[in-house]
Amino acid sequence: MLRSMYSGVSGMRGFQTKLDVIGNNIANVNTVGFKSGRVMFKDIMSQTVSGVTAAAEGAGGINAKQIGLGVSIGSIDTIHTGGSAQTTNNPLDLRIDGDGFFLVKLSGDQEVPFLTRAGDFHLDAARQLVTSDGFLVCDAGGEPLEAIGEEVTAFSISADGTIIQKLSTGETEAGAQIGVAKVTNPEGLEKIGGNLYRMTLNANADGELVATTANNAEDGTGAIISGQLEMSNVDLTGEFTEMIVAQRGFQANSRIITTSDEVLQEVVNLKR
Repeated sequence: MLRSMYSGVSGMRGFQTKLDVIGNNIANVNTVGFKSGRVMFKDIMSQTVSGVTAAAEGAGGINAKQIGLGVSIGSIDTIHTGGSAQTTNNPLDLRIDGDGFFLVKLSGDQEVPFLTRAGDFHLDAARQLVTSDGFLVCDAGGEPLEAIGEEVTAFSISADGTIIQKLSTGETEAGAQIGVAKVTNPEGLEKIGGNLYRMTLNANADGELVATTANNAEDGTGAIISGQLEMSNVDLTGEFTEMIVAQRGFQANSRIITTSDEVLQEVVNLKR
């Protein structure tokens, strides 16, 4: 069989994956805290028809003759650039103005918190700060925040994540402090759905989660902005342009298969 046919098949598979990633990006164009993905290709090992000949006295060197065998997926990257800020004026909507992540747990028994950039938080019936899926927001120690006390009439959240509580007596006091995590390699995080990421061995050294506080110059964490949300970083113009490229690439590779089939048909017809 012709090598070009299998090269065309590998190209179609690659561009199909690219279209899958583009479709997911466009679907999440309005998802809070979403980070877009991209597909990078790499060539498959080439078949060497003849090797290299070194230059010698009176004769020049000869380069190798190699035939490429197609393409494969090199990587599917998650682009962790910041999304645009949307002002909501809701004090429980939080945005990290930097590279940190919020820490959330499903319960106090969960050992390692999940990470998220989506800061659309709520107060539940127990006056705990939670996500829309019921995950508990954690402090700088990686443990669920203390519930806001019933004598508390109002509260606000400062740039370092401290919950400033106004008591019924008119006094104010500092409550729990929302924690953030700094990740060395955010692209190494594993997406698990629901705007959540899980730590991996390639995100931080030894896969260890480092919890700290926001607006910390020493750790390089960004400030927490109350009343704002970080929107998706998907660029629709770029996504639709890449969709056109992927579509034409898919069509071109399908043409390779069609042409290869026509060549094989001519070979079969030689028997007539």
